[in-house]
Amino acid sequence: MKIRIKPTAVRAFVLVFLIMAQLALVAFTIWTTSKVSIYIDAALSLISLFVVLYIVKTRSDPSYKLTWSILILLMPVFGGLFYLLFGLQPWSHRLRRRMTSLEAAARPHLKQDAAVMASVSALRSDFERQARYLSETAGFPVYGSSDAEHLKSGEAQFESLQTELAKAERFIFLEYFIIEEGLMWNTILGILVEKAAKGLDVRVLYDGIGCIITLPPDYPAKLESLGIECAVFNPASAVPSTILNNRDHRKLVIIDGSVAFTGGVNMADEYINKIEKFGHWKDAAVVVKGAAVESLTIMFINMWNLQTKGCTGYEAFLNNRLPLTGSDVFVQPYADSPLDDESVGESVYMNIVNAARSYIYITTPYLIVDHTMMTAICLAAKSGVDVRIIAPRHWDKWYAHMATRSYYDELVAAGVKLYEYVDGFMHAKTFVSDDIVAVIGTTNLDYRSLFLHYECGVLLYGGRAVSSVRDDFEHTLERCDPVAPGEYRPRNIVSRLFLQALRLIAPLM
Repeated sequence: MKIRIKPTAVRAFVLVFLIMAQLALVAFTIWTTSKVSIYIDAALSLISLFVVLYIVKTRSDPSYKLTWSILILLMPVFGGLFYLLFGLQPWSHRLRRRMTSLEAAARPHLKQDAAVMASVSALRSDFERQARYLSETAGFPVYGSSDAEHLKSGEAQFESLQTELAKAERFIFLEYFIIEEGLMWNTILGILVEKAAKGLDVRVLYDGIGCIITLPPDYPAKLESLGIECAVFNPASAVPSTILNNRDHRKLVIIDGSVAFTGGVNMADEYINKIEKFGHWKDAAVVVKGAAVESLTIMFINMWNLQTKGCTGYEAFLNNRLPLTGSDVFVQPYADSPLDDESVGESVYMNIVNAARSYIYITTPYLIVDHTMMTAICLAAKSGVDVRIIAPRHWDKWYAHMATRSYYDELVAAGVKLYEYVDGFMHAKTFVSDDIVAVIGTTNLDYRSLFLHYECGVLLYGGRAVSSVRDDFEHTLERCDPVAPGEYRPRNIVSRLFLQALRLIAPLM
């Protein structure tokens, strides 16, 4: 039997090998250089000390700071150097300045309608705080004259996406963390090629690490030859760098500035269950129509300009059609970026948890949260709110799943009702509360999504879409097993120590 190894996998292995070889060379140089090594050791230890002092004064999450500080103190020679290579987020001040400039240029196109804000407040006054936070601090207004439909699976998004793409007349923008050739992507690509041949502006932006083993390095050239503009966000490099931490985890499709898709569904066949990976794949997405698409369009253009160093303007791509009427939902798309000190994704989730009066239902592939989020969820449950969380039974990363289970006892003890999706992998990222507010997006409940990645989501106030998220959660519960108190508690000291170690390094997962 022949074993075939994909060239993309070989490329990923070579990059990892080169990075490890460089680090090994540094270690070998230090350990084998007699007298000089004393000075090198002292210099690196001094660097580690200054790095710890720097970490303490940053505005990062306390758990993230604690983890790095402990690792550096345990390895004073290499710890500081390792942080400079892989942990220091504001590595490129130019990149940060560039994003700040792009966001400033977009602000005039993201003005808040006072009447819409008043309507959200009329639904329930405490939701106005959430809406104002996103509008005034994050820069993303809440819209009326829009509609949103909750898509309960990757299959539902795939079908709807084909229908809407076929209607495209002016432009199509796609931004994805993972693209892999197969039925899903090849079908979509066929439509994109057809539209590009008709003169539409078609652009594809994908993440360099997310696609490192799914697409060949020359794939942008292939798309360009088909008439599709393509950019790779933060391409993989053999040079160790902190920039590897900041991935574009968004999933976006923008069509003519009037229709947009986002959610957990990437462009690969496991997301539509055409191939089985970790059992049945449960996901969620949302299709937005009307005025709210403007925010999502601007998100894409800013990311495109950030990566390509281009200057694509907004005016030609914003929706010039008449706004929708008769909609029963208020829509507030938002984006999160590691280039600022604002954890927008976590703040959205926290605001929903803190405002809940009756219930909060959450689906997430990972449950690796910081102390603040854990406290808020537990406090809600202790205060009588019906808090239910669905996580996967089958996992894509064993260590992340073990870390997730390490939180179960504390949550269950506080009154949180935990469930595991027994049919396969739960990949949906949704919150719904009190039949009146829901969020569907790309942000997982883990440190990487909340603090290190570029993410996006759509917040919904009222309407059928919110009810659909709730109904889908309740239906999915029929395919879940409840987590009993102590069910996954470690049975021996070795297991307990291992789980505590996982909890300690959770911010680095």
